[in-house]
Amino acid sequence: MPQPDPTIRPLRSDQRSNWEPLWQGYLKFYETSLPAAATDRAWERLHDPGEQMFGLGAWVDGRLCGMVHYLFHRSFWTIADYCYLQDLFVVETARGTGCGRALIEAVVDKALEARADRVYWLTQEDNHTARALYDKVAARSGFIQYRRML
Repeated sequence: MPQPDPTIRPLRSDQRSNWEPLWQGYLKFYETSLPAAATDRAWERLHDPGEQMFGLGAWVDGRLCGMVHYLFHRSFWTIADYCYLQDLFVVETARGTGCGRALIEAVVDKALEARADRVYWLTQEDNHTARALYDKVAARSGFIQYRRML
């Protein structure tokens, strides 16, 4: 039996108990953890009208099966802002059902509404499952990220 299409909608401030297991699953997938204060601050930022940080959820049969965080920022290269899709996570049982694609397309729609110049995101080289989807919905930039932690 085919899986119903996910319903994509903004994460509400009263849905933290739905969001946090996915957030922790995302962190676990990337073999990292954050202090509770950082998770608290992330949730606050998603709901602060003064922030340009947003969250959407993919709901199937009343259950949150995926989440995405995105933000807008300026660029020296364009007049319009860029949209950075920072975090995307779909629970393992819902992978391959269209939740990830629906979340990406919802962010693209938000970027179009905001008249952003582009949507971009990063993933690890060995995240083959995600990259199989990403290769279908976007072009690789060819850039390699370098980072210096402070």
